[in-house]
Amino acid sequence: MEILGKTNFDFIGKRYIAYSVSTVLVILGIVALIQISRGVANMGIDFAGGTSTQVKFERPVDLGAVREALSKNGIKDSEPQQFADGRSVMVRLKRGTGEVAGTAELVQNALRKELGDNPFTVEASTEVGPAIGKELQQKALIAIAMSLAGIIVYIAWRFEFRFGVAATIATLHDVLGVLGIVFILQKEITLLIVTALLTIAGYSLTDTVVVYDRIRENLRTRRKEQLGDVMNASINQVLSRTAMTSITTLLGALALFLLGGEVLHDFAFTLLVGIIMGTYSSWFVASPIIYEWRVRTEAARRARR
Repeated sequence: MEILGKTNFDFIGKRYIAYSVSTVLVILGIVALIQISRGVANMGIDFAGGTSTQVKFERPVDLGAVREALSKNGIKDSEPQQFADGRSVMVRLKRGTGEVAGTAELVQNALRKELGDNPFTVEASTEVGPAIGKELQQKALIAIAMSLAGIIVYIAWRFEFRFGVAATIATLHDVLGVLGIVFILQKEITLLIVTALLTIAGYSLTDTVVVYDRIRENLRTRRKEQLGDVMNASINQVLSRTAMTSITTLLGALALFLLGGEVLHDFAFTLLVGIIMGTYSSWFVASPIIYEWRVRTEAARRARR
């Protein structure tokens, strides 16, 4: 389905505009990383430590009444979230320092005391201490670093080393850009967000490989043409394919965002931003890096001669 038909966009010619946009995105991501390491970001209980308790009442309950019940019993800074059915409520309570053991019991006792006329059952209860949260932060960073290292090895084996480096830079650009947007919007950073970031890395790589495959084919058959023309033609030839892939993936993520409930809301939002970012980088970041590298290498070689 060539939804865009035959196109002739000058992606390489617009690379400096893309570099400016990408620089802002990467800076946002670096700032987000620094703030996360300082503990300033909106860290979820997975990383900061705390308690998550999910209960289901017999009848629909008012979220304001839940907040009031918790506040009356000395449970401050809680984050109750109501599900679409009106009966299920998740109460999240962060604890940056100190013990969290027993907090879930306090939440349940408070709800039983203040909302006793509407019985509930506990569907899930999770308690994470700050030491475990710190360990999860470190393991999340290791997972992302290992995925990027794997990308270099895979693309270098399938294409060549410079393709592997360019794909890794584009993928890191996507992860940092999405992380920066999540941080700016004060979305809660949880293990689900890390999962979304790793998913985005895989998606971005897949999209980039499609473009790289066509570039490699055309470089073999169109040796006499200018490198920029070959790259532009290659990207335009797979434009409909990558656009269709992005649109169908966006529809799935959009369904999660609209219908997946409160728990999946931030995860789905991160995926939506990441899919758009990954598509953009495969067109405007990954290929122009290869172009710049080859052109500068050839220029240096001619200068030595």
